[in-house]
Amino acid sequence: HVQLVESGGGSVQTGGSLALSCVAAKLTYSSNCMGWFRQAPGKEREGVAAILLRGDDTAYADAVKGRFQISEDSVNKSTVYLQMSSLKPEDTAMYYCAIESRGTGPPCSLQAPWVEAADWGRGTQVTVS
Repeated sequence: HVQLVESGGGSVQTGGSLALSCVAAKLTYSSNCMGWFRQAPGKEREGVAAILLRGDDTAYADAVKGRFQISEDSVNKSTVYLQMSSLKPEDTAMYYCAIESRGTGPPCSLQAPWVEAADWGRGTQVTVS
């Protein structure tokens, strides 16, 4: 079973930066999409950013455009990063990494079918105060 491990969360002041990492292991399929999603207490999960692996396409939620950047590791194509800057209190949430399961992507947009069939990590908490 695919394992996703997120790291890099923490507490930061408004305007600060954090970088999240997600490493996928035990892959049995060459996935095409990975992404970051978040869920704040009492709110539904929302997409943050997604990337077409081994390609140039990325997708961002309007709320994070210009502040967050998703990228994949140049060597390990099953590792993605989320560089977050100009953080706001409304960015506070549990951030989850997701990876496409067999045959459900691309496209890799945040509302595409791959999301509902994705494998998920356990999340890393980001708190902005």
